[in-house]
Amino acid sequence: MAEGSVWAAELDSVFARVAERFGRADLRWRMRDYVRGLLGRATRKNGWQLAEWAGHRTPDGFQRLLNSSVWDADALRDDVREYVAERLGPDGVLIIDDTGFVKKGTTSAGVGRQYTGTSGKIDNCQIGVFAAYATDVGRALVDRELYLPKSWTSDRERCRAAKIPDERPFATKGELARDIVRRCLAAGLPAAWVTADEAYGQDWHFRRLLEQLGVDYVVAVPKSQQIKSLAGIWRIDQLIEDAPADAWQRLSCGKGAKGQRVYDWAAAKLPANFIFDPDPPTHHRWVMARRSLSNPGEIAYYLAYAPAGIEISDLASIAGSRWAIEECFQAAKNECGLDEYEVRRYVGWYRHITLAMLAHAVLTALAAQADNDAKGAAETHQPSSHSPWRRSGGSWTLSCPAPEPSTTPSPTH
Repeated sequence: MAEGSVWAAELDSVFARVAERFGRADLRWRMRDYVRGLLGRATRKNGWQLAEWAGHRTPDGFQRLLNSSVWDADALRDDVREYVAERLGPDGVLIIDDTGFVKKGTTSAGVGRQYTGTSGKIDNCQIGVFAAYATDVGRALVDRELYLPKSWTSDRERCRAAKIPDERPFATKGELARDIVRRCLAAGLPAAWVTADEAYGQDWHFRRLLEQLGVDYVVAVPKSQQIKSLAGIWRIDQLIEDAPADAWQRLSCGKGAKGQRVYDWAAAKLPANFIFDPDPPTHHRWVMARRSLSNPGEIAYYLAYAPAGIEISDLASIAGSRWAIEECFQAAKNECGLDEYEVRRYVGWYRHITLAMLAHAVLTALAAQADNDAKGAAETHQPSSHSPWRRSGGSWTLSCPAPEPSTTPSPTH
């Protein structure tokens, strides 16, 4: 009974918070029923089952809520972001990733044959680019954009049939991610860090935007990522391969379902970029690698931009926090019907997704609890003189073993 009262109070508080986004009383009640249905125990969160769960004779009311009623899904998204920030607190990590929604047919906005990690293959699906906000207290989705392939944006008649606005141009997933980051930070989301997988981390424009916005990052990159600086030019996998054995530290990158997630980590500071950085620099760029304990050949690579004096364990923890968005996707799909919509129009996608994000945010707020990460450390020693890896103070840096090159560092790396 007490637990039910807590749930009811939190839901009522959230509904009161977003009520102004829905201009008519009947629309507000329909929104409440829809969100309660997404949080309910219906086997599937589709129109008919949600309507039956809510006691409606047909799903027509919910279809109108998603497709033709007058309300602003972007304004509701802003409410969700503000609510999540309040419940989870400051100094969190903003995480960027995309997820797929496997669909049949060709009329759903943005649908097409494209790769999705949801099924692990090229499939007929829609792709959404998302942001999650994570702190020690919890994690929740705070923004979303629907990716539209060129096969859609080049066919205006097809776009109009799906109610895609004429002013919506083609944008890559990376461009959508940059828009999301700008929007979240401009709105005051108290994120201290940004992290993303290699699809976004390999984009120099994405990393440079974060530096310009004054936010630190740890982003995954592919093993072929090229590193250019005054210290030299390397592929990141070749650079890490040259790391001395004692440059590796055994550290936890956070707590998982089976306990601490422990890997071997190597990290080194890059020389300052005199084009962009003040003198003396307030931040340093890093190359990092994470090596599996059970399979040492399994190595993930990262680039980081962090304040001077940062500890390697902190960078590892930020890198490990990226998995929080995968947990958000899983929870929002399994528990809040994020992927069980039956809408085909562009506006319907945004409305359902945003309401599902609201439902998931409520679950996050109710389930929030502290989670303290254990971090370890290991001693390090001087590398051989033939390696670009050098010990400087309490950390490793990269230096050029040959005479200093005379060329200017590329502004694109």
